[in-house]
Amino acid sequence: MIITIGGTKGGGGKTTIATNLTVMRSLEGREVLLIDADDQGTASSFTSLRSAGREGGSGYTCVRLLGEEIINAFKSLRDKYEDIIIDAGGRDTDSHRAGLAVADVALIPFQPSSFDVWELGKAAKVIKEVRLLNPNLNAYTLINMADPRGTDNEAAAEYAEDVDGLKFIPAPIVTRKAFRRAAAGGMSVTELAPADQKANAEITALYEFTFGAAGARKKAANE
Repeated sequence: MIITIGGTKGGGGKTTIATNLTVMRSLEGREVLLIDADDQGTASSFTSLRSAGREGGSGYTCVRLLGEEIINAFKSLRDKYEDIIIDAGGRDTDSHRAGLAVADVALIPFQPSSFDVWELGKAAKVIKEVRLLNPNLNAYTLINMADPRGTDNEAAAEYAEDVDGLKFIPAPIVTRKAFRRAAAGGMSVTELAPADQKANAEITALYEFTFGAAGARKKAANE
């Protein structure tokens, strides 16, 4: 599986999702590569923190590649790892498009705010253009950093369901302190003790969809 987490607007918690999925996948014994394709380099910093604080290192490989470097290195990397997760950042950059061009699945997280929701149309346009090179790309949106209560989540979901070319995952991830505490310790939220059961359930639902339902669609497309 090759998964790119990106979008055209920053602040959607993309690195949090990328690092959590990477750690969870590696803990299942998979050979996982995390590609940090974001100019900010936060995924690389997270990995360094995790490696320093955990016996045996991070448990996965992290490399920093930008723009055409992703395309140029992709063929050799694809044969070495069972899963590749690309943190492409929150802007329409060469790195973002390169990550989409090689991906099986694109995840586009967004906050339930007007600015983020309006940006989904631009993200859909990018996906449409990339599909000229990568026609089997499956692209999904999901609400991240959702409000614990209120109607904003429902309104954002209703809008996202109507964006042409993007499938909506009806499994929001709520803003929780557990995600910040886990990141500060170089961990997935599922590794925290004591556990935050709600945060665990939310990220696990996304994990199971990404490597389950989305993975099945990828397999069917290739067959």
